[in-house]
Amino acid sequence: MEWIDILWEGFSGSLSSVANIATIVIPIMVVMQIAKEAQWLDKIAGLLTPLARLLDLPSKATLPLVVGLVFGLAYGAGVIIQSAKDGELTHRDLYIISLFLVICHAIFEDTMVFVAIGVSGSLLLGSRIILALLFTAIIARLLYRRCPAASGVAETN
Repeated sequence: MEWIDILWEGFSGSLSSVANIATIVIPIMVVMQIAKEAQWLDKIAGLLTPLARLLDLPSKATLPLVVGLVFGLAYGAGVIIQSAKDGELTHRDLYIISLFLVICHAIFEDTMVFVAIGVSGSLLLGSRIILALLFTAIIARLLYRRCPAASGVAETN
């Protein structure tokens, strides 16, 4: 009888956690789809041109940054790959964008999920953004400029 209680407790606890996460993720995904269809992301990308400059990136890099920040790595990767195929960004630009998004992606969704389990949202969000900005800016300015292979435009294959 003890094993059945343990299994039931694990099952019901897991189901409760999934329900809590779903109540956060599903509305966010609906809002994100609306934002995508209304082309709000293009407008937000225009506002983030100073971020691109801080990371030593061209203004064409703002849309992949916005998509990765808001939607996460899966959607961001699609936009980054398309930018590479279109030849809009250099290898260096693609590396810097990817580096930033590895540290700081899906900021709304991830933050809300962690807040639901008790993490401080402002501390999590602030530390992720600051760490991503500092680390990526340092790499962009000090280390990655020394790599001559990074200066070429992305291949279109």
